Amino acid sequence: MTIELRKIGKQFPGVRALHDVSLAIGPRSPEVLGLVGENGAGKSTLIKILGGVYPVGTFAGEVVIAGKLQAFRNTGDARRAGVAVVHQELALVPELSVADNLVLGREPSHFGLVDAASTHAAAREILAGIGATEIPLDAPVGELGIGVQQLLEIARALADRARVVVLDEPTAALTDRETARLFELVRARRAAGTSFVYISHRLEEIRELCDRVAVLRDGELVGVLPPQDIDPIVLAMTGDDDRTRTRTRARARTRSEHEHEPILEVRELSVAHPALPGRRVVDGLSFSLHAGEVVALAGAMGAGRTATLSALFGAARSEVRGEIRIAGRTTAIRSPRDAIAAGLALVPEDRKAHGIVLGASVADNLALAALPRLSRFGVVDAARAEHLARERVRDLSIKVPGLGAEVATLSGGNQQKVVIGKWLEDDLAPGAKARGPRSGTKVLLLDEPTRGVDVGAKAELYAVIEALLVRGHAVVLASSDLPEVVRLADRVLVLREGKLAGELVGADITQLAIMQLAVGTISAAMAQEALGAART
Repeated sequence: MTIELRKIGKQFPGVRALHDVSLAIGPRSPEVLGLVGENGAGKSTLIKILGGVYPVGTFAGEVVIAGKLQAFRNTGDARRAGVAVVHQELALVPELSVADNLVLGREPSHFGLVDAASTHAAAREILAGIGATEIPLDAPVGELGIGVQQLLEIARALADRARVVVLDEPTAALTDRETARLFELVRARRAAGTSFVYISHRLEEIRELCDRVAVLRDGELVGVLPPQDIDPIVLAMTGDDDRTRTRTRARARTRSEHEHEPILEVRELSVAHPALPGRRVVDGLSFSLHAGEVVALAGAMGAGRTATLSALFGAARSEVRGEIRIAGRTTAIRSPRDAIAAGLALVPEDRKAHGIVLGASVADNLALAALPRLSRFGVVDAARAEHLARERVRDLSIKVPGLGAEVATLSGGNQQKVVIGKWLEDDLAPGAKARGPRSGTKVLLLDEPTRGVDVGAKAELYAVIEALLVRGHAVVLASSDLPEVVRLADRVLVLREGKLAGELVGADITQLAIMQLAVGTISAAMAQEALGAART
């Protein structure tokens, strides 16, 4: 069965997610089609259209299955048409048994009651279809390993008679043995007539498993390539990589003046995986950071960027080991309170959940980090708080109808300015007479600082970051936006599965070099040697 996506386009406010994407799945015979691209390239949006998450009428173009135009109103319509999507976040019910999960939504019943014997028989048949009859039917799913849960999700999809199954980063939490078993299942089902769309940042898996590879970049399909040679795929993902960065003279002087002593040193930082014993999401990471410098953490999804910042800010959800030194002194950071006291401030990846209080006013949000010095005997000095908020709004050019406006009513860019502004003490506008960040803040930890903001707001946020750096403060930047990393970073630490894959410095920082290290197609030494040869 052939599925055709014809001239697919999708717009979000201020963002073009997909443009004129046409792609056929299984045009001649069942296949495993790899779907790759940088974060934000449009992969998730495309599979949500294919899977019925975005209903007909909310996107441009057509979905055609076996020659028939489809009009999916929801995911149920897509499943009935033969399309199943297995998302990275599994949709199983941990408290229910294996059998109950496998028939969930289509339980066998007798006189309105679920028939237990028929449920077990149906579940046993589903497991036999994937060669996994050893999985106990009565075991609660939550007690099983991630690899088994992944197989159950695929088994449930195949039980719906899916002719095309989308696997979104299916091996992110699997062991090598579980991955091998998954691959055997995919190959067997392909031979039996099922096509797969396989999404993964692990290009070695794409090469091993896939028949063709579709590459998305900036919402457009830039090529469908053979999987055997990884380098053309990486080049297609990154595109033209000749862009260079600009630096102000003032910032260069500031960095050279402070370069002799690190403001932050991280030694052998390790963070345990919160769900998988023995696994680490960060594994032995060491680096230093100087005043006036940006060190960027780059890598594919799940490489350990956010986990590193959470550990530095004392917000990790699992065991953290290693040594953190601030201005030459070993510092124990067990909580965000410890981090703030040590001079670290976090702008989190999910600003709405962890960076701001959406229902509170602009003024209240901007005063959050300063409450201890704005209060006396537990009472906030309202006049001082309002004065502080007016300074932030002025210095960061935050567009608000008034200080009493709820933060939820602001644009994404202005919300992000509020998140940054709460850490600042005085004027921050570029060129303003200011003392910069809050007196205790030395290092800003920025996690995806421009995600969800428009181009104009990005430029304004970059100007804010540059102003901070000129005044001698430092930034650890975690970003999946490679042009952003290339523009801002003095050094880039490329992470792969929690470990340092390589470091790039200065003119060696390019999108291509970052991607090659992130996916493991080249070593740091090889990348720098190749780049040096190219420049000569």
